[in-house]
Amino acid sequence: MSDQARIVSVIVPCRNEQDHIEAFCRSVAAQAVPEGWALEVLIADGLSDDGTRERLAALCAQDTRFVMLDNPGRIVSCGLNRCIEQARGEFIVRLDVHTVYADDYIAQCLATWQRTGADNVGGPWKAQGVEGPQGTVQRAIAAAFQSRLVAGGALSRDLAYEGEVDTVYLGSWPRQTFERFGGFDETLVRNQDDEHNLRIHKGGGRIWQSASIRSTYFPRASKMDVFRQYRQYGYWKPFVMKKHGQAAALRHLIPGLFVGVMCLLLLLTAMGSLAVFSLPSGALRTAISWGTMACASTLILQSILYGLAVYAISFSIARQQGRELMRHLPDVIAAYHFGYGLGSLRGWWDAIVRGRPDPAFGRLTRGKAAAR
Repeated sequence: MSDQARIVSVIVPCRNEQDHIEAFCRSVAAQAVPEGWALEVLIADGLSDDGTRERLAALCAQDTRFVMLDNPGRIVSCGLNRCIEQARGEFIVRLDVHTVYADDYIAQCLATWQRTGADNVGGPWKAQGVEGPQGTVQRAIAAAFQSRLVAGGALSRDLAYEGEVDTVYLGSWPRQTFERFGGFDETLVRNQDDEHNLRIHKGGGRIWQSASIRSTYFPRASKMDVFRQYRQYGYWKPFVMKKHGQAAALRHLIPGLFVGVMCLLLLLTAMGSLAVFSLPSGALRTAISWGTMACASTLILQSILYGLAVYAISFSIARQQGRELMRHLPDVIAAYHFGYGLGSLRGWWDAIVRGRPDPAFGRLTRGKAAAR
């Protein structure tokens, strides 16, 4: 490394990634860094117990640009902060182990920052599943993920969008961003990036998405893993909203409101039915009966409309991405929405009533079936 070179620091949180860490490190080592820049790679391991640490230590011994750090906190926000504390670069790029990057990914991050002067820059969030019959479910998960209809219009799913956004996938920052807005909130297991971006926005900073920053993310490979993952995303969002007194975007509220209304209608229908059977004939019983029928009818109508919308979106996605995905897409879309919605409801309860998060929502959700 030249003494005159400017340093770009890559920061990576990881935990139990023995099947993927070697391929990831090789891809980062192959990045084309612009002339005049040198690369350092800081990987914060969350006390892995599956052999990741041993493989990572061997890789670091072979390439001095790579450094392994301990992350006793184990979660992403802690790992990112440990890396930022040790980073020497004037520009910092976050990478994820389960994403494949274009050879010029880091170079484009630098170019976008230099062109826009934004406080955080990144590319669109492109998801992809493995090919072949074994990857059908994962391809359905990726196709639903990519749909802006499923994601509530999130610009991060638009692969061609160029401009300011409220949040960006992964992110890359000039060091001054952390000096001005601070690091990541270590009380958050999920949504630490959304919270950090909201802090940037509220502080007058800018976040920029560029289509030239290209990467491919490999999502969970099972519907249940997706449900658990998005239940975590939904769970931690209320803690972000409580901290800042606002949502980063309206789409973050909709799944919780939708599922909450369904649960409320179901509860009122059940309570009304019990009351009708236990009360004698009279005006009160008649009124409760009519109210119960109204709740039940509304619940049925809401369910039918949602089901029709899900099948219409599924058909549209399958027509573009492959008809073999159709039999999985409705389940996948429901897993995204109901996982996020149920997680949000539980998160609001713990954030407002209990006043503290449940440690159970800090566990890993990526199962062994997940593939690169």
